[in-house]
Order: sequence, then structure tokens, then C-alpha cells
Amino acid sequence: MESRVLEGMRKRMPAEWEDQEAVMVAFPHEDTDWGEIFEEAREQFTRLIYALSFYGERVLVIARSKASTEEWLRAWFENEIGDRRSLERVTVIEIPINDTWTRDYGPLSIVDTDTGKPYACDFGFNGWGLKFEADLDNEVNHRLMEIGVIDKDKYIDSRDFILEGGSLETDGKGTLLTTSECLLNPNRNPTYSGEEIAGLLRERLGFSRILWLDHGHIPGDDTDSHIDTLCRLAPDDIILYTSSGEENDPCHKELELMREQLASFRTPEGKPYHLVELPLPDTIRDEEGNRLAATYANYLVTPRCVYVPSYGQPHKDRLAVMTLQMVYTSRKVVPVNCRTLITQGGSLHCSTMQLYPGIFKHAL
Repeated sequence: MESRVLEGMRKRMPAEWEDQEAVMVAFPHEDTDWGEIFEEAREQFTRLIYALSFYGERVLVIARSKASTEEWLRAWFENEIGDRRSLERVTVIEIPINDTWTRDYGPLSIVDTDTGKPYACDFGFNGWGLKFEADLDNEVNHRLMEIGVIDKDKYIDSRDFILEGGSLETDGKGTLLTTSECLLNPNRNPTYSGEEIAGLLRERLGFSRILWLDHGHIPGDDTDSHIDTLCRLAPDDIILYTSSGEENDPCHKELELMREQLASFRTPEGKPYHLVELPLPDTIRDEEGNRLAATYANYLVTPRCVYVPSYGQPHKDRLAVMTLQMVYTSRKVVPVNCRTLITQGGSLHCSTMQLYPGIFKHAL
């Protein structure tokens, strides 16, 4: 089904804290960028999958090898944890992949507001502006449709436009919060003007207003400032944002300018948003001394829980958990170790994509 079916449809993109059928995760293999630390990566992704399934989420795992991935997960769940029941909520699908960042190539869910029918929008993915190989990742959603996992009647082919899930934040009511550095970057859609990009976002995803964030950058971020590394919309007109940290931190000025711009934004009713500060993790560096883009804003919200990355920094890890618990009072906040994930430039939210109910051919 092509993107033109969206013309004339009244639609909206659901907020992350709404209903979900499953969470999609990609399992690393030796030929990804995880190659040199594959064992560590496999362990960390397994612990993420376990955390999701233990608290009741259905998990769709896409993997290069279904057999070996299922064998590994089964042995780990049974021998390491002694928990077979949680494994029943995990489904493994064999699909070739380049890498593991499903947030940016997974399907984006929209809902027809007149009929309630959901659709899975498949946008193009070019490795964050042709920085990394992405030919297989760009085909994942189409393959899910071809093999009957995504309902063919609910699949929208929008691959003529490059768009990553990590660049979008919505309240589910028509507001989009995003960064101009990413969405207007010529390494994504060079033939579109800013006005045309805004129009396309309104047309295909149903946004009625766009809040363009022009400031905010964390060194080590390969995504050109994805919004999910900086700040997040939350219920009750709350925006959680990454603290600017110490004044001598290289990202202090940009994050402080970001906070000031967030304070200028208004809700659809014309009121200021309630700003809630998340701590900035202590600097984490790779083996070559380069800073990694660690942030607590890279959390995942599900109907039961909020899964927040932890970085082995007890004080700040606890502060992030406490802050999110104050905002999401009805959900359990679950910290998940992401020290290995951050070595390749992403974290928890980058590694997951929530899937709205009803887009699958059969229930998982």
C-alpha cells in the first residue's frame, strides 16, 4: 500500500504511553558493528529482552538466524535466570539486518481517527545520513509485511522519504516535537525544503503543529541530534529534558539554550509546558577517549513500565529512576544496564520500537 492512501485520511500518531501490542528488538550478530564485543552485546540485548518480557511485554525479536537466536535465548532464560515463562512472550523472526537500532528503521504507527484502524508506516532509512551501511535495515518492515507478520492491508510504503523514529516525539494529539538539525539536515532529504518536510509530516503522520527545537547536542551523537537523546513529551503537558550539567561541560551551552527554548514552547491551549529535568550522566568515553552520547532521556514507555537506561553511576542512575517515577506514577520504572549499548552510540530507546495493537496479521 503506497503513501498516497493517506491523502484525505484523518490520522494521528499515537503517543508512546498509549496501548501497545509488542516491542520490536533486533538481535546482534558477529557481522554488525558489535563484532569485536559481540559476546557483551548479545548478553546486554538478552537482558533487555528479558526485562521487557518479565514485566509482561510481548517482544518481537528480529534476527539474522532464528534457530541460533532461539537456542541462545532459551538457554539463557532457563540456565541464567531459571525463567521459562517469560520466554513465552518472545517471538523470533528471521530477517537479515545490518544493525540493531530498531527505533530508527522500525515501523511508525498511525491510526485512522474516523475508523480506529491502525497502519504501519515504513519510511526510508539511510543510516543517519549515509554514515553507516543500512540497505538491509531499510528492508526490514517490507520483509515483515511480505512474510505476513505485518498485515498487508495495514502497511504503508513511505520509503520515498527518509525518517527515523528517534527523531519524533508526539503527545498523540497532533503535536510533534523534533529537532531542526536532524529533520532539516540535507543528508536525509536534500530535495525537500523545510516547508515541504513540515507538510509531509502533517500529511503522512497527522501532525497539526510542529515544535522545532533548534538547540541541544550531546557530543558523540551520530544521529544529528535525535530528540530522544535530548527531551521527551510526557502526559499532562510535561517535557522531560536532559540537564545542561556542569558549566565546564562542552555540551553545557547548547543544552542550556535548549532548556530556554523549551520554556518558550506552548501547549495547544497556549500554556507553558511543565519542564522536568533529567540528570546528565557523568562523561563516558570509548577506548580511544571519545565521548559517548549517554543520556537518560533515551527511555522506553510501555503500558506497564518505563524502562530507563542505567550507566553504572549509582547516584545519577537512581536520580533518573526517581524523576521518571514522579512523572509516570502508575508505571513501574525499571533500570536496564546500557553500558555496552552506549559504546556504539545508542541506548535503550534506540534499541526498541513499540508497536501499536492491530497492525500484525496474527497476534504474537
